[in-house]
Amino acid sequence: MKSENTPFRGGPLDGRVLPVLLGPTGHPPKWYEVPVPSPDGGPATVYAYQRVPAGYTKRLGLQRGWVYEYAPGGREHRTLKWPWSKPPRRD
Repeated sequence: MKSENTPFRGGPLDGRVLPVLLGPTGHPPKWYEVPVPSPDGGPATVYAYQRVPAGYTKRLGLQRGWVYEYAPGGREHRTLKWPWSKPPRRD
């Protein structure tokens, strides 16, 4: 599998560069979650990072790569919305 060194911004991994596995399209995953075990043996704390563009070139506007930014609210849970689905009933 191919990996890419990706920088992290914000949160507990601020300033670190970690190798992240790339998917079949050559991009890292949209979300990167880091579970941190609790010192007292309780449930682990999960820190979520969202993939954002690192920047763009001046001349052609090409993307320079990816950066993970800390998402304090956690991961966004999205549902699929099919065009043939009915809207939810309001009773």
